[in-house]
Amino acid sequence: MTESTTPADLPLPGRSDEDLPGHWLLARMGKRVLRPGGLELTRKMLRDAGLTGADVIELAPGLGKTAADILDAGPKSYVGIEADPEAVALTEKVIGRRGRVVTADASSTGLDDDSGDVVVGEAMLTMQSDRGKDAIIGEAFRVLRPGGRYAIHELALEPDSLSDAQKTQIRQALARSIKVNARPLTEAEWREHLVAAGFEIEKVRFAPMALLQPRRVVADEGPLRSLKIVGNVLRNGDARRRIVGMRRVFRQYRRELAAIEIVARKPDKS
Repeated sequence: MTESTTPADLPLPGRSDEDLPGHWLLARMGKRVLRPGGLELTRKMLRDAGLTGADVIELAPGLGKTAADILDAGPKSYVGIEADPEAVALTEKVIGRRGRVVTADASSTGLDDDSGDVVVGEAMLTMQSDRGKDAIIGEAFRVLRPGGRYAIHELALEPDSLSDAQKTQIRQALARSIKVNARPLTEAEWREHLVAAGFEIEKVRFAPMALLQPRRVVADEGPLRSLKIVGNVLRNGDARRRIVGMRRVFRQYRRELAAIEIVARKPDKS
């Protein structure tokens, strides 16, 4: 996305602001960083993943923002796996000739076994059912070489002791607000899914889920773009109502929602 991009040029132009998934609505308003832990947690995750000289696979790159950061780290190669044709085009604009993007589902990439050193996925497992999460995690395990790392940045629920009723209440409120069937997990549940697929957990970090807090927006987007985002929202009543509603839900459950980074390792064959 360039500075000249206008809201009308942004993803899913055939859908109204009222119907758009929350992340695409924010993108249409000009927001580029759409991760629960913001740019800071993304960059920590990428450092922890060890990208320099690695064959890197990114699942669901979206707008291509993280793809640019991955390429800045000097990998040996970059492959993005994206099911949405519009997102494929956006990522291709970002990476140019420095990598390639494959139109495929994250659970069935079409890549060879043992073909990558690092798999990166952000804010996409949260949107899957348990079965969908397991399919994607299993695919990440398959395409990684022994010793390879799977780095994720997702939405978490805390503490681990939340009841099933509390989890359901939070997930339903999120789904109504962002119009995506979000299913964040506790740390223990995220670990369970990864370990069940064969991974070993190497690193876990947390950050506040402050996606729509003014301080986080300025930190992620910079002052000038933040002002442009505010201007776009103020001029668009439907978008403003949606975003105010999302922010209300995030604030209501601010003690139970967090961003989580996990770096998991595929064991060596030995």
